[in-house]
Amino acid sequence: MATRSRRMMGLFLVAMLATGGVRAGPAATGQERAQEAGRALIGTLAPKVVLTTIDGDSIDLGSLYGKKAVYLKFWATWCTPCREQMPHFEHAYETAGPNLAVIAVNVGFNDSLEEIQRFRRQHGITMPIVMDDGRLAAAFHLRVTPQHIIIGRDGRIRYVGHLADPALDHALLAAEAITDESQNHEGDPRRSLAATPHINVGDALPSISVKTVAGQTFAFRPKDTPRPTIFVFLSPWCESYLATTRPSMSAACRTTREQLNTLADNHRVRWLGVASGLWATPQEVKEYIAEHDVSIPVTLDETGTLFRQFRVTNVPTIIVADGAGKVVQRIEAGAAGSLIRVIDTL
Repeated sequence: MATRSRRMMGLFLVAMLATGGVRAGPAATGQERAQEAGRALIGTLAPKVVLTTIDGDSIDLGSLYGKKAVYLKFWATWCTPCREQMPHFEHAYETAGPNLAVIAVNVGFNDSLEEIQRFRRQHGITMPIVMDDGRLAAAFHLRVTPQHIIIGRDGRIRYVGHLADPALDHALLAAEAITDESQNHEGDPRRSLAATPHINVGDALPSISVKTVAGQTFAFRPKDTPRPTIFVFLSPWCESYLATTRPSMSAACRTTREQLNTLADNHRVRWLGVASGLWATPQEVKEYIAEHDVSIPVTLDETGTLFRQFRVTNVPTIIVADGAGKVVQRIEAGAAGSLIRVIDTL
């Protein structure tokens, strides 16, 4: 019964991603998720940042504001609607006039430079491609793939969406037409994107607490217990959705979750699952927990802060801290028997 249920969940997620989104509740499509996440951005000044393409070229977004509109599209090679929208995206680049810059931003999640280059060759992509380190995703409130960001010629964010539809085309035309010659773009108050301080092996855990999806508080460095802590970075759709587009990653997620279910009763350690906020809501994480009988506490890293701090770009990834709160081990995605080895060394 559990196997059939997992299969149905996977088919449901594939269908929803392909048609515009996973449901977080009634009618929560990808378009609605993107618009809700971007609601606070509309009309605000876009951040200044210098991007480096996968070919080593630099793109200074700050120097474009006041001169050109900018179209950023967040995407991933494993994303079905991203693949379906690529002809529209490439056409936008090929037909862009002198007032529009078009840039592809790979989200840098469960992807690699090799996969991006292969995808570019297979789909004949000619536009500049940037691989995000998480800063752009945070700045532009990334929640789905693809996610479109349109910045007007006045340097303000004008549109956030998910679908390649007439609304997107209209927003592109409108953004090119917007000008504001009175704005001083040299001295405007927009922010640059500072890198998130990284937590590496040998570093101390930050003295922070997070809320789990069950409403409990989990302290990274509790004062009342010297037990080691194992952080399991995961995605609730990894097993199902990636089964067709990234089968090896899907298998790694399933193996880690199965090991986790077996080992979670080990009280010599503290456990925390950290779920990616990409294509996930608290309710969906709760459904994943119930579906797979996950017994450890899980927090939803909606803004990606923990993923950036620990430099996690693939799931599953395991971070181990000792009883003193020092990070002592990191196991990247796909390592066979990873959780079992971790427990044996503690």
